Amino acid sequence: MEIIKRNRRILLITAMVILLSPLSILAYMYMNERAGGLADQRISKVWGLNEPIHIPIANSPQGAVQEFRGESYTSQFIHQEAVDGGMILFTQKKGRENNSNLQMEYTRKNIFGWKWVWGGGYSINESVESKFALNYMSIPKLEKVSAPLPMLFGDIIDSTIKRVTVEIKQNGKPETFDAKLVEAGENQQIWYAFLPSSATPPYTIKAYDEKESLLINKDIEEADGFGSLFIE
Repeated sequence: MEIIKRNRRILLITAMVILLSPLSILAYMYMNERAGGLADQRISKVWGLNEPIHIPIANSPQGAVQEFRGESYTSQFIHQEAVDGGMILFTQKKGRENNSNLQMEYTRKNIFGWKWVWGGGYSINESVESKFALNYMSIPKLEKVSAPLPMLFGDIIDSTIKRVTVEIKQNGKPETFDAKLVEAGENQQIWYAFLPSSATPPYTIKAYDEKESLLINKDIEEADGFGSLFIE
C-alpha cells in the first residue's frame, strides 16, 4: 500500500513538473523580452547606460522600428532582408538635395512579436563637384547581444559599379565576401555584406565594373565608421 502511495506521489510530482516547466520557460522569455527586460538591459550596457532602455514589442519588423524610433520617425523603408532570427531593414529620408543617407535597422522575432535590437546609419552631403562613387558604413559585432554583425553596407552612386566585395583576413589568410547589390528605388542601388563574427578590421572594400575591372580598392580601418570612396 505504501509503495502505491509513494508511486502516486511520484507521478503527481512528475505531472506538476511537466506542467510547470513550460510556464517557467514562458515566464523567463517574457522577463527577457518585455520592455526594460533582460534583453534591453544587455543593450543598455553596450550603450554604457546605468538605467535600462525600454524597447517595445510590435507586430511587424517595420512596427518595431517605428515604435522604438518614436512618432517623429519619418524615414521610408526601402528594402528588407530576412536573416536568421530576424529582419534587416534599410530606411532613407527622402527629399534631401545633394545628400546621401541610409539607415540599417535590425529587428528580432520572438514569440511575443518583433523587437528592435540595433541600428546605424549615415548622412553625407555631396556637392555638385564631388565624384563619390560609393558610400559605406561599418557596424561592429556587439558584446553579449545576438545580431548578424559585423556588417558593411552603403549605397552605390556610380552606375558603372556592378560588383562589390569585402575582403578580410582570417588566421592570416584572405577571405572574400561578395556584397549583395539591390535596386532600392528609381536610380538607387544599395549594397551590404555580412561578415563572420570573428572578423576584425582592416576590411578591404573592392568595386568592379561589368568587365570585372577593379575600380575601387580601399582598406577600412574603423570597426564602426562611415565614409565615401572614389574611383581610382
